[in-house]
Amino acid sequence: MSSIATVLLYVAAAGLVLYRVVYKQLRGTLLDRKSLVTLPLLLVVVGGYLTLKALPGASAAELGFLGVDLVLLAGLGVLRSTTTTLTAREGTTFQKGSAVTLVLWVLTIGVRVGLVALATVLGVAGPLSSASIAFTVGVSIAVQNATTYRRIRLAGLPLAERGAVRVSR
Repeated sequence: MSSIATVLLYVAAAGLVLYRVVYKQLRGTLLDRKSLVTLPLLLVVVGGYLTLKALPGASAAELGFLGVDLVLLAGLGVLRSTTTTLTAREGTTFQKGSAVTLVLWVLTIGVRVGLVALATVLGVAGPLSSASIAFTVGVSIAVQNATTYRRIRLAGLPLAERGAVRVSR
C-alpha cells in the first residue's frame, strides 16, 4: 500500500472512530448489541491483519512496545466505560459520556502517539508501530464496550438486540 493510501486509510479510520465512538458517547446515544460489537470488531480484524503482516519484520523491542500499548489502551478502555452514565430509555440503554470521558479519550490518543514517539526516539519504531494503530484502538474500544455491556447486565438494564436505535429529543 502506498504511503498516501496508508495516510488516507488512517485519516478515514480516525474520522470514523471520532464520530462513531467519541462524539456519540459525549452527546449520548442509545445502545444495542450491534453498536457495541461492529466497529471494534471491524478495527480489530482489519488492524489485526495489518499487524500480522508487519510482524515478521518486527524487533523484540517493537513487540514489547505493542504489548505495553495494548495493556495501557485496554486499561483506558475500562476507565472510559466507567465514566459514562447508563440509563434505560426507549427499550434499550442510553449511554452518555462526561468531561472525564473526553479527557480519557484525549489521554488514549496521547498514550498511543507518545508510545510511538518514544519508540522512535529509542530507535525501535518500525512498520509494526504504524500497522498496529487500528488494532490497538480496536482493542481499546472492544474492552470499553465489553465493560459497558457488563455494566448494563449488572444494572439489569435493557439492551436492544439488533439495528440502530435512534435518540428522539
